Amino acid sequence: MYVIVEIAGQQFKVEQGKKLFVHFLNAKQGEEVTFDKVLLVDNDGAITVGSPVVEGAKVVATVESPLVKGEKVIVFHKKRRKGFRKRNGHRQCFTELAIKEIIA
Repeated sequence: MYVIVEIAGQQFKVEQGKKLFVHFLNAKQGEEVTFDKVLLVDNDGAITVGSPVVEGAKVVATVESPLVKGEKVIVFHKKRRKGFRKRNGHRQCFTELAIKEIIA
């Protein structure tokens, strides 16, 4: 059984017992969070598509690590023949979730 759920503006395919990295959520370690924007439910071949969400379906997860930094992305701007160069780095903050239960 898996579901498609919207978390922090992004859609994720979620299965029970899996770990997931989502954009930073303001939650403490070990805290239980619930997501009720379930867009699709696949229960062993029986697919239910919501319009826009599936009524009564939700995903319960626990926060494994509240702040995980992603890979560094280098942003480099250059204008040729002008001597203009600008270098900037960015590391996105993520939250690690462990999917505890799918209620559908």
